[in-house]
Parts: sequence; C-alpha cells; structure tokens
Amino acid sequence: MKTFKNVVLLLFIAVNFQACNLFSAAGLSSQGQPTKEVSGALKNISSSEVLVDHGRWDALLKKYVDKNGMVDYKGFKKDIAELNSYLQMLSEQNPDESWSVEELLAYYINTYNAYTVKLIVDNYPVKSIRDIGGAWTKGIVPIGENDLSLGGIENSILRKMNEPRIHFAINCASISCPKLLNEAFTAAKIARQLDRVTKEFINSDKNEIHPQNPKLSSIFDWYRKDYIVNGEVDVIAYINQYSDIKISPDANISYKNYNWDLNEQ
Repeated sequence: MKTFKNVVLLLFIAVNFQACNLFSAAGLSSQGQPTKEVSGALKNISSSEVLVDHGRWDALLKKYVDKNGMVDYKGFKKDIAELNSYLQMLSEQNPDESWSVEELLAYYINTYNAYTVKLIVDNYPVKSIRDIGGAWTKGIVPIGENDLSLGGIENSILRKMNEPRIHFAINCASISCPKLLNEAFTAAKIARQLDRVTKEFINSDKNEIHPQNPKLSSIFDWYRKDYIVNGEVDVIAYINQYSDIKISPDANISYKNYNWDLNEQ
C-alpha cells in the first residue's frame, strides 16, 4: 500500500512538473519586460515624441497586405531582407518604464504581428499556423537578452495592459483572426487605430450580430475575462460599445467555429 502511495505521489509530482514546464513554454512569463496598465483614454502622442520608428514595417504592410487583411506571404518571402532588418531593429530596442503606455502598446503589437509573419515565411508553404510546432510557445522573439514567445507577448504583456482592444490588433495568420491591418501601429495613432480595428472586427462577418441570438467569434469566448465594462465582465456590453446592431442583455450567445486556414491572398 505504501509503495502504491509513493507511486501515486511521484506521478502527481511528475504531472505537475510537466504542467509547470508547459505553462512556462506557453509564455506565461513576461521575462521582466515592462508593462503598463491603460488607465482611462489613451493619450494623443505627438509624432516628435515617438521613440520607435515603425516605418519599415508600415511600408511592408502597405506592399503585401490588402485592405481585407489578406497577406502576400510570397511577397514577404522575396523581401525577407527588409523584414529581417525591421525585426533586428525591434530586437535592439530596450523598452523600459520610461516608455509611455502608448509606445509600449504599439511596440508589442507590431512585434507580435511582424514575428508572426516571419514565422509563416520561414515555414512557407504551410496551410495553417497550427501546423508549425511551438508556434506560440517557442522563444522566437529576441528582445534585449530575452527570447520571448508569441504567447508570452500576448498573455503576459499585452493582456496585462488592461486594453482589450489588443485582441483585434494582433493577428494569428488565420482566416478567423482579426485582419492584419495594412499599416503599422504607432504611439501617435494607437488610440484611433485600436478603435478602428475593434469596430471593423465586431461589425465584420467574423461575427453574426443579432439582438437575441448573436453568433460571436470564439475570441469573445477564449478571452471573456478581458471584456470588462463598469468593473464587471460583460461581453455583450463590451460589444455594444462598438456594434452597429445592439445585443440584448439577455441574448442567447453562441460561438462560431474558428477557421485556422492561412490568411493568404
């Protein structure tokens, strides 16, 4: 009996150890990268105050992403030197507490999106990002002395910033994701850009908005805890701030199947 208990205990420890490793791999750590919570409305930052120039990324997006957010990955592959040059610039930055919350949001959103494109290009041709092992868990994003994962940037940095609109700004290279905006996010325009992508996503065919029986993107299910209105988790109230059609508070919500096929032109 004692031997049996010891075996059970060892199995319990092993499972928990493995779970801890998976959590770590899943990027549930910011690795010390600075985060700041959004408190109130984002400020209007003048162009002269912007610390990081995302012009190279902006030019690439305008060249290889259409108005619907569909991506020309073959084009990115041919222009890999310019993409790598932008990524190198991002990696050489040293975000710290002196950066404004607007600057941090723009930096981390662009970093997430650019490295997602790089991930697809490095594995191209591929049918889905989910066919790439460790897409969100491997430390493929070097920033200073750290190697962050895409999951780490999303879950331990961006989601900690108390700004749910980031879910409509970052792109996971899939059909059902919010579209990849064909311009770079910047500290000077971040407030307007986040409003734009949120309104576009909510009122797009990624959702079927109906007063009583809305069928929503799974993003509203997976990240439900992030959609807070008046101090309470309230997905419907959050959507109604941006939706052309208002959903009743007692509506019966269902969620759409997620299409992970590549968002390729």
